[in-house]
Amino acid sequence: MQDAVRKILSAVGEDPQREGLQRTPERVARAYDELLAGYRMDPEALINGALFEDSYDEMVIVRDIEFYSLCEHHMLPFIGRAHVAYMPNGRVLGLSKIPRVVDLFARRLQVQERMTRQIADFLNELLKPRGVAVVVEALHLCSMMRGVKKHDSRMTTSAMLGAFRNNMATRMEFLDNISRSSMPLHF
Repeated sequence: MQDAVRKILSAVGEDPQREGLQRTPERVARAYDELLAGYRMDPEALINGALFEDSYDEMVIVRDIEFYSLCEHHMLPFIGRAHVAYMPNGRVLGLSKIPRVVDLFARRLQVQERMTRQIADFLNELLKPRGVAVVVEALHLCSMMRGVKKHDSRMTTSAMLGAFRNNMATRMEFLDNISRSSMPLHF
């Protein structure tokens, strides 16, 4: 990684030996190690036994989960919030695990559409609930800084499974809940 960063610095006309850049390859390597940690996360260890038998059968929503990811097309950040819900079917998941699941998939080279579906599919497989819903809203630096240069444009993606897909009232309850509480995205 460090050699690749030195080559990039040289390719853009910089001197990798310049005082301010001498440790940049090391810092970039550490940054990418952190930003892309999702490749090394073990989903089973992530859940760590926090799956509990319970008769609760109403909607569980965790909203405004902040995340950051890297666009796989330009390796520039996209930053946003995920809203996740499920309808339990005899099992509930520890509260802290849902944001960790979001991070598991966000901390990879991604496209927002795939990440949204991966979160939903993972929770659906793990919990076997009556339904799962995921809505992701994000600002993409690749479209803000280059290309179309649209600073305020946001992308919203959703994945609706089970009751959230098949029952309009369930879907609307979820969407009403997240629209009421969503906080604006700011840098």
